[in-house]
Amino acid sequence: MAAQGARVRPAETSGAPIAEIAPQFWADREVPEEVRAFAERLARGTSAGLGGIDALLTRNLDNWRLERLAVVDRNVLRLAVYEFLHEPETPRIVVIDEAIEVAKRFGGEDSGQFVNGILDALRKRLEEDRPEAADPITPL
Repeated sequence: MAAQGARVRPAETSGAPIAEIAPQFWADREVPEEVRAFAERLARGTSAGLGGIDALLTRNLDNWRLERLAVVDRNVLRLAVYEFLHEPETPRIVVIDEAIEVAKRFGGEDSGQFVNGILDALRKRLEEDRPEAADPITPL
């Protein structure tokens, strides 16, 4: 849902809450419950934290304005930033790899490279600010 939601994007274009869109999205899809729960957690969390996520992205977009980004790129970045901040069990490099794949599949020709550049720079900045959060799997 989160990945395909970047392509479908009804919440962004219509302003409809995720709670209204999710049942319609899942109606004709058979997926394991844990996948559905994870996707909905990402979508709901991203939607709820959009102001802070957008502010963080805006501070880290050199020579770009958030509203000028392609819709897919913008939403892939938003989902990844939410995951960076609120899903510490997923290593940030894994989040970046997944975001790149989604951007390549649903975005434009250069979306994968663009998303990679933005997220990797943001990852480095976040790790500089909080080195202990660089990798949730730290040796004892």
